[in-house]
Amino acid sequence: MAWLILALAGLAEVGWAVGLKYTAGFTRLWPTLGTVASMVVSLWLLGVALKTLPLGTAYAVWTGIGTIGTAVLGILLLGESAAPLRLACIALIVAGIVGLKLATPA
Repeated sequence: MAWLILALAGLAEVGWAVGLKYTAGFTRLWPTLGTVASMVVSLWLLGVALKTLPLGTAYAVWTGIGTIGTAVLGILLLGESAAPLRLACIALIVAGIVGLKLATPA
């Protein structure tokens, strides 16, 4: 269950990271409120997952999910580069997350 909670925390991190782009420096009300809500949810879920999972593993997976999701949405929504080297580096992050999951009991 802790891994599912951690995955949801990572997805919420994607929400606030992408949301930051739409706040226009926190000058737009609704994107700002959504971004702050995503921040709160993400940190709360991370805290819940940390009751069971090791800190280093959970934090690395949380930021990895956030990094991958944000990079993918940057490509899909914002027209950012999908160069092969960039995609290969994203794949390395995925491999790291999978490796941490396989190496961590719980």
